Amino acid sequence: MTKPDLNLLITLDVLLAEGSVARAAQRLGLSPSAMSRALARLRKTTGDPLLVRAGRALVPTPRALELREQVSQLVQDATSVLRPAERLDLTQLVRTFTLRTSDGFVENFGAALLERIHQEAPNVQLRFMQKLNKDSALLRDGVVDLETGVVSTTASPELRTKALFSDRFIGVVRTGHPLSEGDITAARYAAQGHIMISRRQGHKGAVDNALYLLGLAREVLTSVDGISTALALAKDSDLVATVPERHSLNLCRGMFSFPLPITLSSIRISMLWHPRMDADLAHRWLRQCVQQVCGNDDQGSSQQTALINP
Repeated sequence: MTKPDLNLLITLDVLLAEGSVARAAQRLGLSPSAMSRALARLRKTTGDPLLVRAGRALVPTPRALELREQVSQLVQDATSVLRPAERLDLTQLVRTFTLRTSDGFVENFGAALLERIHQEAPNVQLRFMQKLNKDSALLRDGVVDLETGVVSTTASPELRTKALFSDRFIGVVRTGHPLSEGDITAARYAAQGHIMISRRQGHKGAVDNALYLLGLAREVLTSVDGISTALALAKDSDLVATVPERHSLNLCRGMFSFPLPITLSSIRISMLWHPRMDADLAHRWLRQCVQQVCGNDDQGSSQQTALINP
């Protein structure tokens, strides 16, 4: 079996990035004819034309589009392996990291994370972005540096994940609420007016499923799209908010919280990033800071689907 010429990976990476034989040749310090010969070898090796003429320009084939990110990552990884080891001077690091975070993360971990970051790297800034969906395009495109949340089965398999902690759902009501006295049974819990946290209208969550198994049903009087909104409503009404415990600790101050009288699975919160950031020393440090602030009570990466709409 003929051994592949791995130098062709660098050539392919540049060709796919530039979309031009002339520009790729200039970038690699080759003559246009030498680059054309390299393209011919790549076509023969891959069995695909890769770049085809469309008018006066070259456009990538579907196979080339499929290979582009994979080849780019291979070249980055190889370059990182061959690059001399660096030392990161955090006192001189000037950088802004964008974190796309799950609901309640900033309210409960944001201040501690900022303090942790600025203790070691005073010139680093954090930009928090609300996570409204599970689309990984922002990570892939480099718009977002790090995400937190529950990893679903639809998450892109190319992403790296690391578990941060497990969370459980609790009930929260205002001080003086009838549920703050006496035993809280499933029947008493179900009989209250409830707040549904969901971005989908008419959605039935895990709480409803658990109550159904007991022959019970709750009355949802209003729906909101976030933990903080649900708790604000519960604080000034007789409604019950069912929220993840660790994501709502700071927001529940001055309210009455209780374990749910029904059985629900816990959720696992992870951080997610694109593999292009694996070798970046500053990004590694950022991930360590997030892990230390959140407290890693569950080691390893997670690919489980958990309950996000109680």
